[in-house]
Amino acid sequence: FGKTKFCLGLQIEHLKGGIFVHQTAYTRKVLKRFYMDKAHTLSTPMVVRSLDPNKDPFRPREENEEILGPEVPYLSAIGALMYLANCTRPDISFAVNLLARFSSSPTRRHWNGIKHIFRYLQGTIDLGLFYSNKSKPELVGYADAGYLSDPHKARSQTGYLFTYGGTAISWRSTKQSLAATSSNHAEIIAIHEASRECVWLRSMTHYIRKSCGLSSEKENPPTILYEDNAACIAQLKGEYIKGDRTKHISPKFFFTHDLQKNGEIDVQQIRSDNNLTDLFTKALPTELYENPSKKKIAQLHYMKIMQLV
Repeated sequence: FGKTKFCLGLQIEHLKGGIFVHQTAYTRKVLKRFYMDKAHTLSTPMVVRSLDPNKDPFRPREENEEILGPEVPYLSAIGALMYLANCTRPDISFAVNLLARFSSSPTRRHWNGIKHIFRYLQGTIDLGLFYSNKSKPELVGYADAGYLSDPHKARSQTGYLFTYGGTAISWRSTKQSLAATSSNHAEIIAIHEASRECVWLRSMTHYIRKSCGLSSEKENPPTILYEDNAACIAQLKGEYIKGDRTKHISPKFFFTHDLQKNGEIDVQQIRSDNNLTDLFTKALPTELYENPSKKKIAQLHYMKIMQLV
């Protein structure tokens, strides 16, 4: 029947060097549906948020603010953007996750945030995921946390990303469900979530390779999981000890230590500038993508996640 070219809104291009997966047609359809197909473009999916909670443009609705009426399709826009963020556009994951929190009582400020994402998509409509057939078949993970990313609820943000052959195959940006008492605590929670995903991805990729005759029964080396917090790495390598620094942290979050001990995961430190999951824990400033002197940082956060054809 030939090669698949369209699948549930995903476009699949079979190229000589690999497979390019994108949602250009779907994105155009979404932009036209919300009358944003003629809008001017923007270089980032979200404006940098103020450290002052009272000046944060994405703070919760205030008492004197009017809730958007049904004539503003806020929920429909969130749904359309979530499909993009979950399939081929990890670069908008943080912005969509943040704005989805206000679905029950959105204001004009939040709707402006939605339109900001649409303008960003208008300028990056052709981005997608390129899976090269020449890259090394290796699973690599990145984990990070944005401490007090939500200062209004005293919650931090978990972000993780897994690449296979250098291209993203799994990612997540989500608000943590409990209050972290320190940045180290938030990082331990984030790497715990990444470790759980890693176990499933290791099992799945090993099964696929074995079924295709690409690996032996015993070939399943440890997965490198990059983390930029030195204290977090030291605690996880030293096992759970109920002391002054860890007695408030649930022992279940040291699940990563057991995985390291069993040879399934190898947690390694990485510079924050090189940690790809910065994209999933905060709104990055425009200068990281427009300033020529910092072009390398822009490539680390985008080009390594989305390798363009």
